[in-house]
Amino acid sequence: MPDEARAVAPRLIRSTSKVASMTMLSRILGFVRDMLFAYTFGAAAGIDAFYVAFKIPNFMRRLFAEGAFSQAFVPILAEYQQKSSKDEVRLFIAQVSGTLGAVLLVITISAVLAAPLLISVFAPGFLMDPMRFKVASDLLRITFPYLFFISLTAMAGAVLNTYSSFTIPAFTPVLLNVCLITAAMFGAPHFTPSVEALAWGVFFAGIIQCLFQLPFLARRGLLVRPRFNQNSPGVKRVLLLMVPALFGVSVAQINLLLDTLFASFLQAGSISWLYYSDRLMNFPLGVFGVAIATVILPSLSKRHANEDTKAYSDTLDWALKLIFVIAIPAAIGLGVLSGPLLTTLFNYGQFDQFDVLMAQKSLIAFACGIPAFMLIKVLASGFYARQDIKTPVRIAVVAMLTNTTLNFILIHSLAHAGLALATSIAAILNASLLWVLLFRRQIYRPTVGWLRFVIQITIANTAMLIWLAFATPNLNTWFAMKGLARASELGFVVSISVIIYAFCLWLSGFRLHLMREA
Repeated sequence: MPDEARAVAPRLIRSTSKVASMTMLSRILGFVRDMLFAYTFGAAAGIDAFYVAFKIPNFMRRLFAEGAFSQAFVPILAEYQQKSSKDEVRLFIAQVSGTLGAVLLVITISAVLAAPLLISVFAPGFLMDPMRFKVASDLLRITFPYLFFISLTAMAGAVLNTYSSFTIPAFTPVLLNVCLITAAMFGAPHFTPSVEALAWGVFFAGIIQCLFQLPFLARRGLLVRPRFNQNSPGVKRVLLLMVPALFGVSVAQINLLLDTLFASFLQAGSISWLYYSDRLMNFPLGVFGVAIATVILPSLSKRHANEDTKAYSDTLDWALKLIFVIAIPAAIGLGVLSGPLLTTLFNYGQFDQFDVLMAQKSLIAFACGIPAFMLIKVLASGFYARQDIKTPVRIAVVAMLTNTTLNFILIHSLAHAGLALATSIAAILNASLLWVLLFRRQIYRPTVGWLRFVIQITIANTAMLIWLAFATPNLNTWFAMKGLARASELGFVVSISVIIYAFCLWLSGFRLHLMREA
């Protein structure tokens, strides 16, 4: 194996570790935030309204900023970096930021004016509850400008990532959680309804996150004055890739939003149960899945620009193996420990035992799809780095139609848990189709040793599952414990699980730094 190929994995592992560690900090604060929300607001109608008002701009952030825009922008920026001068790169960034900012401003103003209409579209069940509908509409007018600021933040982060600066963009989401925790602790008592404080927390978090990135762009000489120029060749290429990617890259988010739409017709609390289970499901996805995809997209884009097909395939292979190493035990752990996790984190104050049992059902359903959710991030990057948007879009449409159909079928028997299960099944279909087409088109060729790798992770996961089955007390025992006892017991069970899993991997001969040679 060439020396350059041997050096790829360690570099990617270091970069992934940086992103994952910063994201881990953000996620931990996110759980602190959600514990505070559960204690203060429970799963009542008011917090349901806030989650909808926050989910709409947050969904569009993932769709526009972290989704379609980043996947369209990064490959072209990487090409400019490899083949153009620094001045040409600066001009490209200025034109894209100016055009993106103008479009976002128009969207933001329109959404603020049409807030009730958006609530009607995204949560039509609220029309049957005038109080929830009005509160959600009022809160959306406050939260929606978050999209403008966080999209510009995401662009700045994409620039830094392309120049191999991963830590600062990964740390930035921490500021959102700090703002929301502050709003819940100190602002809620001064607002009526109290959840309005959370909406203002979202608004100011967007501004703070955007400003935070600017000094780091300036340090690299990439802080430029935005210029509106929709006719720029570079801007046209980004837009050409971005428009169809709005469906393709964020199909998981579209499916989750469909869950909210259907859940708005269910009993009060259903949206909150889905929210809390989604938050736990998104912990491994956000920490590891997004981290791996964030790191490999610039790497894949540069290899495509340099026409290095072997390195391109090897990078995908490395990422897929790392996903399986992380995603399968994460899915098992969240499924088996769903009740203890929800009890330990959220069963305080207004969030009662019934809420835990309801959220547990949807968390188990979401856990079934964790490997697929994470694989989609990597497999879609395999197409987007090649500036191929059409293929993931076609697959995304199939997956979204499947999700919607399953929602209609499963909601009657499984209620909100059926919505989560439909999303997981659609994700599995999405990931499977992406892999098949990458293989058929010879974009990806598995390296030798996959059979051995599958045996290794099967042994390790089986051993961990046996430990969890025998070591996890029943849920009534968790309910009877105090908060500190719950945390200690959960920490013990999880720690031993990690040790068993890692030891069995090591005993079977698996070595992370040799993964490309397996």
